[in-house]
Amino acid sequence: MDRRDLVRSLRLVGSRNGWPAVRAAWRRRRIDARDLPARGAERARVPGAAYSAEPLPGGGVVRFAQSSLRVRVAVGGAVFCGWDGAAPEPSYALAGECPEADTRAVLEPDKDGWRVVSERITVVVFRHGAVEFRTPGGVPLRRELPPRWWDGSGRMSRWVQRARTPADAVVFGLGGRASGPRLATGAYRLWNTDPCAPFGPGDDPLYITMPVQFVVADGGCHLVFHDNTWDGWVCLRDGEEGAGSGHDQPGGCEVRFEGGPLRYWVMAGSPGRVLGTWTALTGRPALPPRWALGYQHARWGFGSAQEVRRVAAGYRERGMPVSALHLDIDHFDGHRVFTVDREAFPELPSLVEELREDGIQLVSIVDPAVKAEPGSAVYDSGTAADAFVRDARGQVVRGLVWPGETVFPDFTEPRVRRWWGGLYAERLEQGFAGFWHDMNEPTSFTVFARYGESTLPDSARHGMEGRGGDHREAHNVYGLAMARAGYEALRELRPDRRPFLFSRSGWAGMQRYGGTWSGDVATGWPGLRASLALVLGLGLCGVPYSGPDVGGFHAMPSPELYVRWWQLSAYLPFFRTHSAIEAGRREPWEFGPQAEECVRVALAERVRLLPYLYTLAHLAQRTGAPYVRPLWWHDPEDRRLRACGDAFLLGDALLVAPVVEQGATTRTVRLPPGRWYDAATGAVHRGPGQVLLAAPLDRTPVLVRAGAVLPVAVEDGIGLEVWAPAAGQSGEGVLISDEGDGWDQPRVERFASRWRDGAVVVEREGADEVGHPVSVRGLAHNPS
Repeated sequence: MDRRDLVRSLRLVGSRNGWPAVRAAWRRRRIDARDLPARGAERARVPGAAYSAEPLPGGGVVRFAQSSLRVRVAVGGAVFCGWDGAAPEPSYALAGECPEADTRAVLEPDKDGWRVVSERITVVVFRHGAVEFRTPGGVPLRRELPPRWWDGSGRMSRWVQRARTPADAVVFGLGGRASGPRLATGAYRLWNTDPCAPFGPGDDPLYITMPVQFVVADGGCHLVFHDNTWDGWVCLRDGEEGAGSGHDQPGGCEVRFEGGPLRYWVMAGSPGRVLGTWTALTGRPALPPRWALGYQHARWGFGSAQEVRRVAAGYRERGMPVSALHLDIDHFDGHRVFTVDREAFPELPSLVEELREDGIQLVSIVDPAVKAEPGSAVYDSGTAADAFVRDARGQVVRGLVWPGETVFPDFTEPRVRRWWGGLYAERLEQGFAGFWHDMNEPTSFTVFARYGESTLPDSARHGMEGRGGDHREAHNVYGLAMARAGYEALRELRPDRRPFLFSRSGWAGMQRYGGTWSGDVATGWPGLRASLALVLGLGLCGVPYSGPDVGGFHAMPSPELYVRWWQLSAYLPFFRTHSAIEAGRREPWEFGPQAEECVRVALAERVRLLPYLYTLAHLAQRTGAPYVRPLWWHDPEDRRLRACGDAFLLGDALLVAPVVEQGATTRTVRLPPGRWYDAATGAVHRGPGQVLLAAPLDRTPVLVRAGAVLPVAVEDGIGLEVWAPAAGQSGEGVLISDEGDGWDQPRVERFASRWRDGAVVVEREGADEVGHPVSVRGLAHNPS
């Protein structure tokens, strides 16, 4: 037990729920000791030598002495590999049915064994089970070594697969990792976990883990996804180049799972193409309503409608627009989900109407745990629907969460998702416009490491879409299935509006239901840096809508830290302040006049950029490209850009360099190729290269790509801010707009900027007139 676990455990024991947590942890341990199958003797095996191959549409099957491998290239370019008869379905990751096979790809003999050649990738299967993926030009991207299984009687095989990557390769992804965005040599667990304490860069795993690796090397980019929901580990090892000697040490990856199928997908190409292929396979990101891109304010501890009104009035009186307020568990009646504390919030629908008059939406937290209390509506209806997770002997599993002793819906069962989805009608009747899923790893409080994980028993039974299984398989997709239940219900209950839903936990494919946030990030400069790492890493896993709790969750930030966190978050997709009940208020005016003015400037810039951000949201929904992109997005072969984790591209036009060091008033920025303007001064910088930018407390360094046509908010609607292209060159931009929260076809306008007769002009594709007011910037530094 480490020190943090001990402190947390002692705090729990001394708290109101301390001894119930001890009992719940003991009960969990007892159930697993009774119901989990004993491991017993195991037999190791490897594929052995290949003895035959059978061509099939899109690839074929290679049979080995002790296993078989199915290779299948799908339409769109993704390659599926399944050992031991594993098929692409059933899968929680895939959106709908598995894509059809690309019949142009054929399994054919090769000097090393067999190969499958496709438009984007070549797969070579060696005679003893190694599999190599190459670019169309023959450059190796990844070599999977023969896997190894440990077969035990009466249980699924656990397995390990090792891989080699180029010596210069770097890895991103694996879900939300605070130590990123680049993942260094080390072991990363694949088990969604509530750390039960504020976390920073050294803490792992966290709430969202995904077996998704985004690998970048000089030879090209690829993404590999192991479609397995069991507990596992990914161990990474950096490669070493031989400094011209030719003796390179390749990078290494070892993937281990405690059960489940050995199957994986590989896709290659440019970063944009890889994310496009990945989200075509697992689902395009849900498009949030336009208001969800505005600033949102939350606090655990609003406590009453009067306090909500006070906070809303504070923003209104100061002319600081807020798009949503979030109610945490303290608005529930005794922390019971789908209830309202009528003493603290006597007329909640009336409060909702008051807020909407000021343009403010109300968002409700939703926890999965249901208080085990006969006579309460949710518990009784769930009991009647047989909705709650049971153990191997048929008894309902009980845990401990905020309302006390609780039971947990089995979201892996379709009929339970339908039952749970019907409960959102109560939230809509109260007037809530959005939903915040929390505690859905799922978390059940425990104490002391020897009592196990803070979740359900491993042996707890789940429906798994009718196949049956236990919590070892269901745990990582619990939050994903809960998000599906909520999203599908909102589509049915309120069909004219796009759902707004974000979830603390999830898995591959969660983007099709909504977004996420950081969870309980530690208040401090390391927590600020971890916040950006999480957003960048999740974006490369296909989840573009995310952001941190501004200021950190558990403690009161200094005014400087609060301002810098605000400035970073003003350029991230999900923009929300939030804090724990004991951590103090997060309203800007609580941090002094100077901090309030700095926040006002950052908020004004957020509002000005909303048309651009909403365009990026539409582009993410269409292509899978994240709003927030690493600096190497267009230049993955530039190793210096691959090493930059403290700056990012917002779309193609903006480069944001937030201040993440205490006391800093300047910062160094690595530039991608091209001409860049300082948004504050108009100064010109040319990349690739490194520049030093001023970063006073009231400003975040932001650079704009030359030629960019930015849609921005102006007094009468939407205008175009054009940054002069370099002499003899042109630029472009796009504006995508709609009604803001419905399903109507959006309007797409494309623009080009160029020099003509000594002036910068803007043209709209397919139209004689631009249709928007235009302002041109950068001319003072571009006299041509």
